[in-house]
Amino acid sequence: MSALQDRVVIVTGAGRGLGRAYALDLARRGAAVVVNTRPRPADAPGSAEAVVAEILAQGGRAVAAPLAVEEADSGERLLAAALNAFGHVDGLLNNAGAPEARTLHKQTTDAFRQVFEVNFFGALTPTLPVYRHLRAQGSGRILMSTSAAGLHGVHGMAAYSSSKAALIGLMRVIALEGASHGVACNAIAPYAATGMTADYLDADSAARMARERVAPVASWLMAPDCPLNGETLVAGAGRVRPAARIEGPGLAFAADFAPDDLAAHAAALMDLHGWKTFTDGNAAFDQLMAAPLPPTPSK
Repeated sequence: MSALQDRVVIVTGAGRGLGRAYALDLARRGAAVVVNTRPRPADAPGSAEAVVAEILAQGGRAVAAPLAVEEADSGERLLAAALNAFGHVDGLLNNAGAPEARTLHKQTTDAFRQVFEVNFFGALTPTLPVYRHLRAQGSGRILMSTSAAGLHGVHGMAAYSSSKAALIGLMRVIALEGASHGVACNAIAPYAATGMTADYLDADSAARMARERVAPVASWLMAPDCPLNGETLVAGAGRVRPAARIEGPGLAFAADFAPDDLAAHAAALMDLHGWKTFTDGNAAFDQLMAAPLPPTPSK
């Protein structure tokens, strides 16, 4: 039996693309799915109701919850939809997001905020009430959908990159604070052929990057027996790898060091050989203060 059997998972942005693939994959593995997308006519392609119909036709269980995730009460409404339909909830998969392609010098603060409203607050707003519920019941899983843009930045996608990076910070805090209450949180950075990437992929790349080759990764991260917490997985074309927060060994400078000293040893300073990863920001600080750093090379 699948570990997802009878689990109840809310999936946002599930009308099309990766969200739809996630919802279908979870349902195939026995989960009951709350399918969310923006309100559309029930018989329209990409509607929550259309995805629910697909799941029901395959013998699965699902309910539609059409709403905009950035609305102030979206989390309460999604939680209520899950509880009313299935009696409990086990997880939230935050997939809803919006693209953006504008270089920073052409951006406005209002346009930047609009991207954050969907990509960051559209995840935070559903997460808060669901997280509180999972924390109170002592179990559950949350998954954030970040991006290579959030991990590394992409030219011409300043707001998008920033909003996706913010989700990684939120994911880390939920993982740290939720662990003692049975709640795990991770992030996925998917590469897939979707409406957002169609203009950038040739036919061969699009075939290799089918959404169905990412969906099992999301399903595993939502499964109760998945051991990961606070991690980010990059997934696409059947390949999966971890993305980590690292710090290099660094150098020790004299008390009166100056910018010229940093400039003189920039290559050694930026050498990541011997890098470390840390459980949280406090652990990183403690190690920095306690580590026997190599001395600054002689001038």
